[in-house]
Amino acid sequence: QVQLVESGGGLVQAGVSLSLSCTASGGDISRYIMGWFRQAPGKEREFVASITWRTITTDYANSVKGRFTIFRENAKNTVYLQMNSLKAEDTAVYYCAASAGIILDTSRRDSYDYWGQGTQVTVSS
Repeated sequence: QVQLVESGGGLVQAGVSLSLSCTASGGDISRYIMGWFRQAPGKEREFVASITWRTITTDYANSVKGRFTIFRENAKNTVYLQMNSLKAEDTAVYYCAASAGIILDTSRRDSYDYWGQGTQVTVSS
């Protein structure tokens, strides 16, 4: 059973950068598709970014494209989300997700098998 633990969240001012980490235990995620989602108060959980393992293909939500970067470090069993030029609307709980299988649409929540508990990111304007 893969367990995911996110870290790196916090309270920051708009315009700065923040890096989130998602470290897995209980399994090797080097052959997992990994994703980041976020959920703001009163809103549904939404896709942020994903990264495959074979071709290292990345995908991003339009709202973060050009500002966020997802990358993985298999030797550390960890996936990261580098967030630059943060905006107040980026405020949310950020969740890491993993899928051991083939995903046709990495932006769908139901494509993923494992989820972390989330880390809060608050951006003050």
